[in-house]
Amino acid sequence: MSALTKPTKTVYLGMSGGVDSSVSAILLKEQGYKVVGVYMKNWSKDLPGMKCPWAEDLADAKRVAVKLGIDFEVFDFEKEYKQKVVDYMLAEFKKGNTPNPDIMCNQEVKFKLFYDVAREKGADLIATGHYARVKDGKLLRAIDENKDQTYFLYRVSEDALKHTIFPIGEMLKTDVKKLAAKHGLDNAYKKESMGVCFVGEVGMKDFLKEYIETESGEIRDIDTNEVVGVHEGAVFYTIGQRKGLRVGGGIPYYVVKKDIKKNIVYVSKNLNNQNLWTKELRLKDVILRGNRCLEVSEPVPREGYDPSEVSVARDDGLARTGVKKPAKPISLMVRLRHRAPLIPAKFEGGKVIFKEEIKAPASGQSVVFYDKEVCLGGGIII
Repeated sequence: MSALTKPTKTVYLGMSGGVDSSVSAILLKEQGYKVVGVYMKNWSKDLPGMKCPWAEDLADAKRVAVKLGIDFEVFDFEKEYKQKVVDYMLAEFKKGNTPNPDIMCNQEVKFKLFYDVAREKGADLIATGHYARVKDGKLLRAIDENKDQTYFLYRVSEDALKHTIFPIGEMLKTDVKKLAAKHGLDNAYKKESMGVCFVGEVGMKDFLKEYIETESGEIRDIDTNEVVGVHEGAVFYTIGQRKGLRVGGGIPYYVVKKDIKKNIVYVSKNLNNQNLWTKELRLKDVILRGNRCLEVSEPVPREGYDPSEVSVARDDGLARTGVKKPAKPISLMVRLRHRAPLIPAKFEGGKVIFKEEIKAPASGQSVVFYDKEVCLGGGIII
């Protein structure tokens, strides 16, 4: 080897069998990396009326690896995934929250378990088919704003980010599909899964029914206290929900409150009901990256709030608890859900404060912070 020749870096690429990770493999090869494709076997259990698609996805991923001439491995994370993601999700629903399993999957599996194992096996870097970018260790929004996935990545540790490549972060989805077709990949126009992140097209409600025992209960009009219907279990409903209530006709009802202990779901026809709107959101498990204030103070508790939930992460992405010191207000833009528009807000004392009232997101969801194209972190709504 010449003294001027740079050693080839090894990249372990998470391959799901979809077009995004497949095109990522093409791009990494073109850039001169030694690519090892990895299928993460996170979930394989079938559910009533729904076969888990893991075997098909594995076959698709392996087929692409063979076509492109790259090494291929399977990492079995099923046990850890159940503990770190599924059990967390079920526990949150039982509390009456609406968690986001995709965010926890990225934090605990794709950019922790996968990252750790890949590095142990000799990887210099890891890569995935997410629509996002990394520059100078900072997490940036993707070029394709409609597909940007930084909302799901805000809890990824700084160390993992420094060793991560998002090959398609500079591309539009339409161009990704065109490149896949150009290379003759069968999955160029494969339908994207829109269901629960780890069990394909099955709906969240159907999944929860397999693991959470529930009883039917009353649906009450919060304004009149009249019983207007019967629900299948309060844990299945989220604040702001309109569809699936099966309550009367005419003006629709919206879920405005849940009493998990009494198993009552409260609804209202009034879109101005105070439970549907807010000017501030209280957060827990806050992560702030870079040279931002790294301390939060204890927020005003809601009913049933556990003060030990307050925590903040330093810019290594590792949570630490017990931080109660005052913090200076930070002006930023926030995203309340995937693909939602960015809106201005201030972060102060463990709270996100808005200039005007917003439709209140459900507890357990995330608020993600941005400074222009840079993702600064975020927190989980209490």
